[in-house]
Amino acid sequence: MPLKSDREILENSMHEDDPNCNSSLQPGFIEKTAPRWGPQNKGAQELANLYSPGKRAQELICVYTCIALMIIDFILILKHLRFDRICVTFVSAFFGIITADFGSGLAHWAADTWGSIDLPVLGKHFLRPFREHHLDPTSITRHDFIETNGDNFMVSIPMLGFLAYNFNTKSYSDIQQDFGWISYLFLLSIFVAMTNQIHKWSHTYWGLPKWVLLLQSYHIILPRKHHRIHHVAPHETYFCITTGWLNWPLEKFRFWSTLECLIEYMTGLKPRDDDLKWAKKMT
Repeated sequence: MPLKSDREILENSMHEDDPNCNSSLQPGFIEKTAPRWGPQNKGAQELANLYSPGKRAQELICVYTCIALMIIDFILILKHLRFDRICVTFVSAFFGIITADFGSGLAHWAADTWGSIDLPVLGKHFLRPFREHHLDPTSITRHDFIETNGDNFMVSIPMLGFLAYNFNTKSYSDIQQDFGWISYLFLLSIFVAMTNQIHKWSHTYWGLPKWVLLLQSYHIILPRKHHRIHHVAPHETYFCITTGWLNWPLEKFRFWSTLECLIEYMTGLKPRDDDLKWAKKMT
């Protein structure tokens, strides 16, 4: 049985062919209230205006630092790559991608479900984009490369920096011995860095390169139709947004809902309380 029916998705999520016009399935329905989604939603506008010059500076620094480390590490990996290590490299890389997908789900779930934008530092800088995204899902398609990817690139910097340090301090034999681990960390860091770009592509319905559409169609990266399940209110499922491979098994085992029940029992906090408050800001 599917997690959400087609009708549930249509009634409670942004329409693929009508991204911001908030159309309804009811015959003869005329939108008389404030928009539920899109750039005209009051809450979405308020959240978008909280994007600050300081946040922009942080994103710029992180993107350029991360790209520099990616290039350095990639050159060093090619320098040390041996043909007899190819199989180990591919297997390790695969598990790096799986880890990145789970990591994307964990971070996405935590930011969607807990906390408030009133929290010092974390709120306006890191939780704000998640609240805005639920009110205006296509806002991400209007963000440039820096705003889209700055935070994810920041997360990858320690891993890439660690690899660069090891390449320059360990012996050749030690590097060969650890090459599987190196491959794992490198692909993990690359897919972590690219997660929000992949996420952006899953919300882009026009003008995507053919190679991106091909990767989506074979579910190598997050497909558009797959991610739309998450955007069914109240945004309580399918949190993994790198490849989305882990979404079905995690839901099958009720992983996220079980964590939410445990946290609510221990703390009294309500899941998605802040997210739901922003969802009501339509007028």
